[in-house]
Order: sequence, then C-alpha cells, then structure tokens
Amino acid sequence: MKRFRNATQWGVYDVGVEAGRIKTVDGIPEDPEVSDVGQVLIDGVQHRTRIKRPAIRKGWLEQKDRGRQLRGQDEFCDVPWDEALELASNELKRVAQEHGNTSIFGGSYGWASAGRFHHAQSQLHRFINLMGGCTRAMNSYSTAAAQVILPHVIAPWHEMELQQTTLENVIGNTQLFVAFGGLPRRNAQVAYGGITEHRTHRDLQRARESGVEFVNISPVAGDVDAALNTQWLAPKPSTDVALMLGLAFVLETEGLADKDFLGSHSVGYDRVRDYLLGISDGEPKTPSWASAKCDVEAEAIVALARDMAAKRTFLTAAWSLQRGDHGEQPYWMLATLAAMLGQIGLPGGGFGFGYSAEGFVGSDYKRFNWATLPKGRNPTGVAIPVARVTDMLLNPGADVQYDGRSITYPDIKLIYWAGGNPFHHHQDLNRLVDGWRRPDTVIVNEPWWTPVAQWGDIVFPATTSLERIDICASSHDPYAHFMEQAIPPQHEARSDHQIFSGLAAKLGFEAAFTENKSERQWIEDMWQRSADLASTQGFSIPTFAEWEKAGIYRLPDEPRTRDWMADFRLDPTAAPLATPSGKLELFSETIAGFGYSDCPGQATWIQPQEWQEVDDALYPLHLLSPQPGRRLHSQYDQSRYSQAGKVAGKEVLTMHPEAAKQRGLKAGDLVRVFNERGACLAGVSINANMRSDTVVLPVGSWFKPCAKTGLELNGNPNVLTRDKGTSQLAQGSTAHTCLVQVERYDES
Repeated sequence: MKRFRNATQWGVYDVGVEAGRIKTVDGIPEDPEVSDVGQVLIDGVQHRTRIKRPAIRKGWLEQKDRGRQLRGQDEFCDVPWDEALELASNELKRVAQEHGNTSIFGGSYGWASAGRFHHAQSQLHRFINLMGGCTRAMNSYSTAAAQVILPHVIAPWHEMELQQTTLENVIGNTQLFVAFGGLPRRNAQVAYGGITEHRTHRDLQRARESGVEFVNISPVAGDVDAALNTQWLAPKPSTDVALMLGLAFVLETEGLADKDFLGSHSVGYDRVRDYLLGISDGEPKTPSWASAKCDVEAEAIVALARDMAAKRTFLTAAWSLQRGDHGEQPYWMLATLAAMLGQIGLPGGGFGFGYSAEGFVGSDYKRFNWATLPKGRNPTGVAIPVARVTDMLLNPGADVQYDGRSITYPDIKLIYWAGGNPFHHHQDLNRLVDGWRRPDTVIVNEPWWTPVAQWGDIVFPATTSLERIDICASSHDPYAHFMEQAIPPQHEARSDHQIFSGLAAKLGFEAAFTENKSERQWIEDMWQRSADLASTQGFSIPTFAEWEKAGIYRLPDEPRTRDWMADFRLDPTAAPLATPSGKLELFSETIAGFGYSDCPGQATWIQPQEWQEVDDALYPLHLLSPQPGRRLHSQYDQSRYSQAGKVAGKEVLTMHPEAAKQRGLKAGDLVRVFNERGACLAGVSINANMRSDTVVLPVGSWFKPCAKTGLELNGNPNVLTRDKGTSQLAQGSTAHTCLVQVERYDES
C-alpha cells in the first residue's frame, strides 16, 4: 500500500491507497491531536454519489422557459465534455451580451480545497474577471457582522483574526477567562486553508493547569470542555448584550471602571455611561434589568462583574454571537466591557474574538502570506453582502443599505457556482429555492451530486484534492505541504482549472487564462513568488524541487510575546488604532451618522425581530445551529463517518430532558422540527446540561426536501432560520436567532 500526503481543512493526513482505492487515513507526526474527521475521506472521495460525466438538466435543454420551476427536481442527461463546454460558454456569452456581466453571479462561496492553486473560488474569479467580470459576494457567513463593525470600533478584521492575543499570553498571565458563547472544541478541529498542528484544546488545558479560571457563558454547558472546570452561566440565546450591559452597570456604579484608561484610550464613554444609567432612555441597565432579559440571576451578574474587576481578565466572544439578530452589538459591547476594565494591552488582559472558532485563533506562529493564483480585478466592481443572496435573486433593482451606502441589486440571469454549497450556508432555504429558480441558468463545478449540483442546470464533474497536486500553505499555519496526487481523476472528472481553461478556449481567451502554464508550472510559479517574498522578509525557503522531495516545510519560529495592543496601551498617540479617532470607539460618530435604527452609534440592547413577530407560545424553543463534530459544514456528509453520528440518516437534535418529557420524546425518536418558514426531520438526543428552552441541531446535512410536502428529510436546520440581515450596517447572517417547535414524527 502506497501512502500519499493530503491536506484538508481539518488537518493533514497520510492517505493509504491500494489498487487505486483509498484504504487508510492517518494523521502526521507533526499534529499533536489528529482530528478524526479525516476518516470521511476513506469512502467519501470515491463515493457512489460522484458525478461521472458532464450532465445537463433535461428541462433546461427541452423547455422554452428552461423549466426553471423544475430546477432541483428534474432529471439530468449525460453529455460529452465538448458539448457541455459549448453549451456553457454559449450561455455565458449570451447572458453577458444581452444583459451585461452584472447579471452573472459568481457565487463560489465555500471552503473548497485546502490547496492554494486548486482553490475553486480563485479559479472561478480569475476566469470570470477575464470575460468581463460579474456580481460577487463579499464578507462571509461566518463573520460578516464582525468584519464590518470591528474596523469602525477597534481594527480591521484581519488584525483581530490573526494578530490578537495569543493563548501563550493567556497561559502565562490571565487569571480569569470569560468566554461568551463558549470555546467549542469541535470547531477548533478546522481552519480555512488547512491546519497542521491542532493545539487549541491542549493550550486551554495548559491554561487551566496554570491557574486560569474559566467562565462559560452559553446556553449549553458543553460549549466549554468539562476538563476546564468552568463556571457556567446559561443566558437565553441572543441576550448576551443585555448580560454584558448588566456587568457594565456594576462596573460603573461600584467605581470599578477604569476611568483613566477610558479617558485616554477610548472615545464616547460619556454616551455609554448615560445609556447604562438610563439617563438617555430612562431605563437603567441594572443587573435586575439584565436578568429579566437574559434569565441569569442578578446576583450572579454582580458577582462576575466584581470578579472581572479584581483579576487579570480576558474576555472573548464566539463567532456564533455575531450570527444573531443585531450581531454587531455583542462584539461592540465586549470591547466596551474590556475598555471599562482597563486591561487592554496588558499581558493576559483585554479581549478577543473567535477563540476555538478555528484552530489557528490565538496561535503564536509566524504569519506569512504565501503567493496565490492571480485573480485580477472584477471589472464590474459590483458586490453584495453574501447573506443577502436570496434578496438579490428575488428583488432585482431593489436597494439595500450596507455600511453607510446603498447597493442596488442586479438582475441575475446566470449563476456560476464552484467549491461551495449555498443550500448549507444560507438561511431560510425554502426562500432560497424560490430565488434560485429565477435565473435562466445555473452552472456548477462539483465532484458529487451534492445539493448545489442537484439544483444546477449544467454540471461539470470536478476532481478532489486527492486527484491532483497542490500546495497547502496558509497565512495562519507555519507549514507548507506538498499535496500529492493519490488516485487518478475519477470517472471523467477534470480539475476546476481544466474546466475553466476549456471554457476560456471556447470564449477566446485561453492563453490569457492559462498564461501557457501547466498546472504544475503554476504551482512552481506560486512557490517561487513565495520564495521571493520570503527573501524580502529576511528568510529563505527551499527550492521547489527540495520542498517536493521533503513534502513539508516549516517557517522559522517568530513567537509573538507582546500583546497586539501593547504599543497602543503604552502610547495611543504614537501607536493609534485604525479608527477615525485612533482610539477605541465606544461611540462611533460614523455609525451614528448612518442613521440606522437597527445599529445606533454605540453598543445597544435591541430586541430580536424574531421575538417580536413570532408567537413564542406556538414556537417556544430557541434553535441553535452550530458546526457539526463529524465533518466541516456539509463536506462529505455522504461518508460513513458523518452518517455514523446520525439517527436513521437524520441529523441529531439535542434537547433538555424536561423539554423532551413535555413532548413525550426519548433519545432515538424521530421528530419534526418546524416553524412558519419550514420543517425538517431529526433524531433526538438528550442532554441535561443545557437550557430547557433551547435545542441544538448542527448544520450541514445535505438539503433534501420532499417534492410533495416540502418537508426537509435529512435534518437541515436552515429550512428553519430567518433570512434577515444582522442590521443595515453589516447585513450578516442571523441564523442563531430562531424559534421553533418540536413534535414526534409519525412516519405513517
């Protein structure tokens, strides 16, 4: 059996292949805690769901209106590659000529391959930019609210994501670690672009052993590992801002706020103080007020505030918090709380976001921007917030507010998707179905008959990372791995680069797209450009031949021992933040000037729209839809490893025993989870260590609606979530603000 190195978003593995079949998947020695998610590769890559050859939807070929209403339910017919490329290129040309390039949506949102060259989104955008551009999506489903609010208040997102306080800093200096939204271990298995060393869990254990006390503020106790011996506060979902305001009230009224730091390093605290005390709105944000909103005892709020002020305290918020209604507010309020404590920039103090959200957050590795495939510039310059895709499809010509400006939705006639699954990421999938059927044509590159392939018109079979060579190297990881081709391309699959090269040839710009380089030559070119950049930074990397032979290269160590805000703390004038004032903007004149009622000029408690519009007597349960533990998003959901974590092929809904008892349910039962937006099936699991009014249904089951009833059969929670922007500021996803009901499902 031969072994081949392969890198994925959940780790790097040595893959054993015998007679052209994948037999084993093992972690590499450099990884101290190998993720078992790698087992999805054993049968997932060569699964029966592989798309064998190019396929065209019959209604698209045969009906005058392209049979758009049959999209997602229609049959496909196989065609030769040249015919499929001809049909797709002619359609791209027609739409661009008749409607303009803004009528093409280059979606391609997703994690795709860990490979740096065979990155589907990069390949698609390079291709479409060369043919005149398209409408693009900006920001991400994961962190859209954070990406927009943080530059106004603190710093650009890339600084917060890659440069913020390290866990080594926490281990050596923090006394109290307060985690709003928890530190879910399952999430730290993954990292976009790949991850070599899984260290988060061990670093948190080391912090506990060094004396750090942990507080888990989450509806689910298991969102922080039990081994960390945490204190648990369980607020109602979507109420973290109210809880933070109650903490801030105690700091202000008991003289625990650091007024010197607030005066020298922030702007707008006087406005915050007036809001806390109720001077501006007549409603003091007392612990009792907060308790009524978040369902945490007022005494616990007071005690935590005093503890935070008495100790070297580090505050963090999970990415999940900003994926709720008004998701900008918890991040803004967390920064406000940290400023009040006055420990920002001190070793082990301050705040950060997304610890344990991905495996690299809080790491102290050297950061290096490896070369990428040049994508060029999008000539149209048109982009929409990614979580507003359905709005765009349903409302061409409508205007939407975003970060102080207005965006007009284009009239989309063609969608080209590669390397992602909108029927996993998006909210209110029944609404997305309506929008997805509006364009004339949907073209998809995809290895398997995933939901996005099933909802396409022209489907090209694409290779996986095990069927080609590539570079795995990310700015957050100290390693570069040579990804070997382990198996031949399956059936008639081609790489995304080959597919777009074929389309470019039909459209007359193949030479511009390929630059007359083979795929291997492109990879060698990227390596050489990386080597040139390294030399300007004072270090060298091996030659391509040396690296390919070794299979692995590690950047030189460059541990970040100083806190990323230490210089700002020392002298905010000499080391200002990239905000309008150069300081922490606890009140933002810029945001206030936008005039958004759903995102005022300071961190504010705003009741979720879901609570105002949904009858909680009919839908009394708060639905959380976190990442799954046995896959990344919806990737390889068809694999045995993913399916082994399900009940009768359905995703597992976890609920409190009291909620289950009220409904006559037990573990293993099949249930219908529903609200006015949709319904799905799920299997039941029972957990006493969570709020009784909260249920948890992970994302990622392949979307499978019943053609007759619309009931989603696999347990995809996004048939239930509301398709609403966080606010007019960021327009991010609000998946975690969702009310549902659960009942036993009678299969008869």
